[in-house]
Formats: sequence, structure tokens, C-alpha cells
Amino acid sequence: MKIAVLRETLDGERRVAATPESVKKFIALGADVAVEAGAGGFAGIADGDFTAAGATVAERGATLKGADLVLGVQGPDPASLAGAAKGAKLAAILAPYANRERVAGYASAGFEALAMEFMPRITRAQSMDVLSSQSNLSGYKAVLDAAGEYGRALPMMMTAAGTISAARVFIMGVGVAGLQAIATARRLGAIVSATDVRAATKEQIESLGAKAIFVENVKGIEGEGTGGYASEMSDEYKAAQAELVSGHIAKQDIVITTALIPGRPAPRLITDAQVATMRAGSVIVDLAVEQGGNVEGAVAGQVVERHGVKIVGHRNVPSRLASDASALYARNLYNFISAYWDKDAKAFVLPADDEVTKGVTLTQGGQVIHPALQG
Repeated sequence: MKIAVLRETLDGERRVAATPESVKKFIALGADVAVEAGAGGFAGIADGDFTAAGATVAERGATLKGADLVLGVQGPDPASLAGAAKGAKLAAILAPYANRERVAGYASAGFEALAMEFMPRITRAQSMDVLSSQSNLSGYKAVLDAAGEYGRALPMMMTAAGTISAARVFIMGVGVAGLQAIATARRLGAIVSATDVRAATKEQIESLGAKAIFVENVKGIEGEGTGGYASEMSDEYKAAQAELVSGHIAKQDIVITTALIPGRPAPRLITDAQVATMRAGSVIVDLAVEQGGNVEGAVAGQVVERHGVKIVGHRNVPSRLASDASALYARNLYNFISAYWDKDAKAFVLPADDEVTKGVTLTQGGQVIHPALQG
């Protein structure tokens, strides 16, 4: 079986879907691995490193020729995959809700498209979960980006010239990214608080040494969701949360928002009026900016200033830590592929009735088959 690793073409994408470590492991399984020239350059991996690991390094045409499995980070243009074997599998972050035409293109071209971000959040698939591995880095980087834009120190400092007060950091949305943001801000010495619509996160927040800010005694909360995500909140809860957050956010120096709902625009957590209550020089980092943003006034790919407050909207935050992000993503892919590796056939075989197979498979047999993309 031939595995092809592509060089990313999306502007700003610095990650790569394989590393010399994962290449060696694939070869040990019995696979042939071809890597497109320059694929690892932005992640600090030279072509020679892949060659030393046992891969063939070539231009895209030769890399794809006869490939049974194509690995990428972002979903490639279907037209750019010419030369792969008939019925080849494609595993990448495909963003199917936003790219339905591209998904249809994979089907028309005969690819079996596997969306890594659709990996079910079940125990046996934790090591394959690309959203968790990449979100972890996003939460960490968000705090560093905020600290870089913030014109003051984060920890309390006691000096002969006087005391500098610790910065107050508020995390909105306590999934994987939010929890890492809490831990990072705490390590940097900030006074940290956090909120989420899911009651189960309160204990997690407090276990990391942060203060939990929660709406109490409101009926109709629908925030528990499925798969580790929040779902839509009741109108009563939204109103109560807005009131609570408005009072709290005005006292914060840094706010980091991380809230996402799969298949829907990011929920609006902070209004322009709330931004205006923060003191000049404060910073907000919106990690959901590419899905519409949690913060009114956030602009994808830019750092903007409103009412004296900087709103940070960097795109593709994991790619800003390309080396580590690539290493984790490549391990996720290897864990996925090796779990379904047929040792006798030396091939990647997904059982049709498997929960993971059903979760990630978007196209098969020339058709878009995933239930979430029907209609």
C-alpha cells in the first residue's frame, strides 16, 4: 500500500501531515511512503529528514501516482489529486460544513474522504482526535498571543519600587482549548476565571486553580450538548449569562473566547457594548473568529482595536506552532491508520459497521454518504 503525504497549499498553513517519526512507523507496518517535496519546510522538517526515515521525496505528480491513501492537513482541491489510485482514501481536516462542493468533488473523483475532525469522541479514539490535539496548542498559544499584545506584566511582581498587580484573565468556553488556556495563564501568574454553559466544567475549572463564573438557578439550560461540545442555550440562560458576563468582563485585562458549535456559526459571547466597558489596553483573543467569531468586531486574520481594546483574530492558530502541531497531528493520523491496519494484506481497512468508520467517512462509491451532509 502506498501512502502519499502532501505539501499544504492553503495560504498560512504551515503544518504537515507526517513527520519522520510517523513515516518510520508506517514503513514498519509494510507501507510505502511518498512525501511531496517541501511538505515539511514550514514545520522545520527538511526533505532529507523524510528521506532518511525511508520515504521517497518527489513532486506532487510522482507522490500521488498510485497512492492508496493520501494524507493532508487541510482538504486539498479534488482536481489536485490526479494520479492517485482508483477509490483511494483521503484523510485530512476537510471542514465539510463549509466546503460541501469540495466534498462533492471528492465523491465525483471517486475518493473515500475521511474527515479527521469528525472523529467520534469515544475512549478508544482519543489518540486519534485531531481537534483535541490541535485545540490544546490553540489554548496555549492564545495566552501567549494575548500576553504579547498586552502592554503589562501578567504576574504580580513585588519590587523595591512598588508592587505590580497581577493581570486578570477570563476564559469563555472551557473545552480542550479553554482548559489549556486556564493552565497556561495560571502558570504565567495571572488571576484566572472561566465560564462555560456546561455545568460539568465547573469542577475542571476549579481543579486548575481558576474561579468558576456560572449562571445559577436558571431553568431551561440546554448547554450539555454531545461529543464534548456545547449546544444551543435557552433564551433565559442567554439573558442571565449576558448580565453576569457584562459585570465580570469589565474588570478583566485579558479575555479569551473559545466557544464553537459544530456545523453552526460560533455563538456571540461578547458584544461591542461589553468591549467598551473594558479598560483601554485590555486584550481579547477570539479563537472562534474563523467560524464567525465569539466577539463582535473581531476580524479574521487581523488584530483590530475597538474602544481602546485590542481584539486578536489570528487564523489557524495551531499552525502558528507548526512543528509541535504537526508532530501531534501526525501521531493522530498514525494512531488512526494503525488501529485499522490489516497486517496480512498490509493495507488500511475500515470496517463498514465500525463507529469510527461511520463517524469520519464523508464519501464512498461516488456518493456523499455522511448523514450530517444529507439534504
